[in-house]
Amino acid sequence: MMSTAAATSPVKAVTRSRLFWPAVVLAVLLAANLAFTPDFFAVRLQGGHLYGSLIDILHFGAPLILVSLGMTLVIATGGIDLSVGSTVAISGALACLHISESPDPGSVATVLTAAGIALGTAVLLGAVNGLLVAKVGVQPIIATLILMVAGRGVAQLITDGQIITVTSDPYKLIGGGYWLTMPFAILLSALVVLATVLLTRSTALGLLLESVGGNPVASRLVGIRAMRLVALVYVFSALCAALAGLMVSSNVSAADGNNAGLWIELDAILAVVLGGTSLNGGRFSIGGTVLGALIIQTLSTTVYTIGIPPETTLVFKAFVVIAVCLIQSPAFRAKLAARGARARRTARPHAAAPTTNREVGA
Repeated sequence: MMSTAAATSPVKAVTRSRLFWPAVVLAVLLAANLAFTPDFFAVRLQGGHLYGSLIDILHFGAPLILVSLGMTLVIATGGIDLSVGSTVAISGALACLHISESPDPGSVATVLTAAGIALGTAVLLGAVNGLLVAKVGVQPIIATLILMVAGRGVAQLITDGQIITVTSDPYKLIGGGYWLTMPFAILLSALVVLATVLLTRSTALGLLLESVGGNPVASRLVGIRAMRLVALVYVFSALCAALAGLMVSSNVSAADGNNAGLWIELDAILAVVLGGTSLNGGRFSIGGTVLGALIIQTLSTTVYTIGIPPETTLVFKAFVVIAVCLIQSPAFRAKLAARGARARRTARPHAAAPTTNREVGA
């Protein structure tokens, strides 16, 4: 009995991990594509660049990973950021506008200046959100909703309601170029994720964020500067969104103030939830968020692979997301297990009581 318990305890520890179910769902979605695309897992090296469906999922999912990363830390403090989509549009519009008006759009200095303008504006936008939430006391959903609506209009003003196209090889590298055989967007998002993990897990920053989100009153009483931390995470979220905006606009060599980053805030929130982070604040999982973002991107790829009609795409995705959320719910799995146990007990035939010779003679 001791050996059986020892064997089952590691299994229980793995299944209780917050990363287990997102990883299982991602693996199932990836495996499902094999039925329609036999070479789905094939990765080939051509012209010094890696190509394949798995590379495409990582490549096109990089902007969502960045936005979801910032959203994770905001949600960890008990907040929400609905303005990331508008920040994506504004950053891309500012960068493309500067490059298009520059006399030398192909120079590295021009691209660095454009990226600096976009990131600096994002810091300002994030600081405004953080000030409204932390200092003024506006509810996060209201404070960021203001920028969500107004920011889209600002992006339209920057582009003058038009699509700004640019021709710049250094700028193309950010979202559509390759470096060391890999898409540069994958490497950039991986670097940001790694830096965030080191900052939140190798220092006390992660614990402080969790304490602010779990119990803001208690954290303030023990001397944690909660307002400063809350403002900081909104700035970080805006920076991540700005990087995503540079990737999106760079990948298509154009800035669209109306459609760039449209509804990406909802996908980011969904990725955070799928990754196991609670919307109530407190504990968070960066690895789970990355898996959640990859699940959403893989789901989009699966929709195109299967050939689902465009008019039913959103309905299909909604059903899959509901199923994923139910699978990840411990309460739902417990109810299924209890119902299965009751069904097995009902189906099991009752054993007849043994009959002795004395009972037969009586």
